[in-house]
Amino acid sequence: MRKLVALPVLSADALSSVAYGPEAMLAILVLGGAAGLSYSLPIAATIAFLMLAVGVSYRQTIRAYPHGGGSYIVAGDNLGRVPGLIAAAGLMTDYILTVAVSIASGVAAITSAIPSLADDAVPIGVIVIAALLAGNLRGIRQAGSLFAAPTYAFIIAMSVLIAVGLFDAADRGFQPAAAPPLNATESVGVLLAMRAFSSGATAMTGIEAISNAVPAFKPVAWRNARTTLTWMVLLLIALFAGTIAVVHLDGVVPNSRETVLSQLAHRSFGSGALYVFTQAATAAVLLLAANTAYNDFPRVLYLLARDDHAPRIFLRLGDRLAFSNGIILLSVAAMVVYVAFSGMTGALIPLYAVGVFLAFALSQAGMVVHWWRLRDRHWRKSLFFNATGGLLSALVFITAGITKFTSGAWVAVLAVGLFLLVTMRIRHHYDTVGRALRLHPRAIELPTRPAPAPRLPAHPGAAETPPKAPVGTRRAAAAEESEETPEEIRHLSVVPVASLDLAAMRALAYAASLQQPVLALHVSPAEEEAERFRGYWSLWGDHLPLEVVVSPYRAIVAPLVHYIEALHRQRPDLTLTVILPEIVPRHWWHRALHSRTAARLRHALRPLPKIVVTTVPFHV
Repeated sequence: MRKLVALPVLSADALSSVAYGPEAMLAILVLGGAAGLSYSLPIAATIAFLMLAVGVSYRQTIRAYPHGGGSYIVAGDNLGRVPGLIAAAGLMTDYILTVAVSIASGVAAITSAIPSLADDAVPIGVIVIAALLAGNLRGIRQAGSLFAAPTYAFIIAMSVLIAVGLFDAADRGFQPAAAPPLNATESVGVLLAMRAFSSGATAMTGIEAISNAVPAFKPVAWRNARTTLTWMVLLLIALFAGTIAVVHLDGVVPNSRETVLSQLAHRSFGSGALYVFTQAATAAVLLLAANTAYNDFPRVLYLLARDDHAPRIFLRLGDRLAFSNGIILLSVAAMVVYVAFSGMTGALIPLYAVGVFLAFALSQAGMVVHWWRLRDRHWRKSLFFNATGGLLSALVFITAGITKFTSGAWVAVLAVGLFLLVTMRIRHHYDTVGRALRLHPRAIELPTRPAPAPRLPAHPGAAETPPKAPVGTRRAAAAEESEETPEEIRHLSVVPVASLDLAAMRALAYAASLQQPVLALHVSPAEEEAERFRGYWSLWGDHLPLEVVVSPYRAIVAPLVHYIEALHRQRPDLTLTVILPEIVPRHWWHRALHSRTAARLRHALRPLPKIVVTTVPFHV
């Protein structure tokens, strides 16, 4: 991506947080009345410094990880498995709450402009999440001017709003307007200030997005990414500080009926076109910010599944090259959280701060270890920046965890703990299964009589997605399935082999024992892995014919279906028996961790005649 496109697309999450971060801070301070609100400027200045420090520290992350350095990767590489998983837990919580909070804040912007919709806030939010789910399952991507427009519109709207507010304040000598009468419900002290600080710091969410997407930039990618990050941080600080300054000068206080930005826009623009534009731009950028999680959440799940810490179904791409299972999980989780907290942004903020700054702190701590080990040019300066960012992030995390624990932060803390427990148990299960499947010396003995090789289709793996069954397939089935005696049936056994392990050996042995032609079929995600598997096959003995299909998008079922359909069209006289190895775990709750390829193949191949799908179980 060009920087002018990357800036709005990757900054939507961070910049849109200006719509709720300042308000979340003020909503805590207003509990202390006018005395509490007097702390808004120093707390905002501290948050602006935190933004600068964390932004500079993520510039170092981009330099160290030019191919993308998310918190899970950085913490896992430098701190170990458990810190990496804790960082991943923080990220997952962050992404779920990004959807819930962004939708809640976007709906609040709409209901502020159209108060009659206030009672329908929860159904509206659920409908929006469902629309995001449908759109992302169909492969919608954030790219180009279409997705850049909402962020630029929001930047323009906020810039005009802040400029008009400061211009009006200049006419009265920058004297703050009188705030409405306030009744303090809490005493002003360190605890109130800390709560307000941790709430306002949620305006930093999304600041790590550019460091995750470095490969998406045009060359030189890391340099363009650092430049874009710098502009994003400067814009974020300007919009955040400008909003707080105008709120202070205009004497605006949060209320449950109208957002702070809506109040400012009403004061500056009235109820005309500029007010409508500001509210529309705010709602649009918040919707775009929610959509950013649909790119990042499934990718983190993919990385976890690749490392055997999540079910392997999250490795699989859908028909439209999207991680469909991760998208569905994110939507369901975000919808549950949104409904459980009645779509109220203020109620969701305490959960948000914990996950965001936990991931920040562990990522920056990992970078400190990285520079200490590497000690290349300028390593001391980089280590200092990352240590500063990590220390400040850790302080915010601890502050949010303590001061907001009873307000909902306990949910995020509990979710992180459960996530760590579940991912470690999943890894333990996969390690146990791996040991059970490991080949032993007897497993590589050759069959006494190799099965005859079949004649193969010319180009069975040319396409990655299966073509539709020919028209008339069902009508022709009766004529083709006319065998009435065993002697009339001619067999070919096709054995899909993902890897050479005991489960695959058992399936191959079963197929060979039928004394019919056998064909082994392997689907590889890349040509390099295909060559590696051919080498393993040759070492095993190469006594059965092998066909390798390269599927670069990690699709499994579609290439298998396409190949079998091609084989069926070329040899309609054969009855094809697809023999799949199947892992049968001891406990029912482990079933979700293993593939259901057989069921999907049966469903896809049902329209074709003379095809049998069976499994050879391997119990662990």
